[in-house]
Amino acid sequence: MSDQVKKWYVLKVISGKEAKIQKLIENEVQRNRLSDYVGKILVPTEKVVQIRNNKRVQKDKTLFPGYIYIEANLSGELPHVIKSIPGVMGFLSGVKGGDPMPLSKAEVNRILGKIDEMAMNQDNVHIPYKVGDAVQVNDGPFKGFDGVIEEVNKDRKKVIVMVKFFGRKTPLELGYFQVKKI
Repeated sequence: MSDQVKKWYVLKVISGKEAKIQKLIENEVQRNRLSDYVGKILVPTEKVVQIRNNKRVQKDKTLFPGYIYIEANLSGELPHVIKSIPGVMGFLSGVKGGDPMPLSKAEVNRILGKIDEMAMNQDNVHIPYKVGDAVQVNDGPFKGFDGVIEEVNKDRKKVIVMVKFFGRKTPLELGYFQVKKI
């Protein structure tokens, strides 16, 4: 049975419960001995860094809330088993109530490529600035002001820029995206 052709499908689920429903699907597939029909079950996530109580906290964020990707051969009772799992609303299809529509090869490659890219680029952020660089603020209330970078904070992905404001030098803490080199 393992020589069956498996295609990727999109499963609509309750938003915020993707990981729990993924586990339920895996358990149900094992319990009904349908593992020959199911390949991978994916909930694409990315790592997000948040600051809470002055501490850096890394958290997983779902890329496509309310959707799970499943590689399967939807034959026999498998579609009914999956649809009967609590929290599963059904498969995406071309028409309402129609057969599940498989993803194209290009869509699958894009989604899998995005997941691989997220895994590779966790903390490999290139810092384009160094102390002493002349920059221009391109976002926020000081947009258009020129200044010099005084400090680069790699952990927080911020720079401190000294700008002249009313004849005085004023430090601004800005994100990398808020400044550009002159």
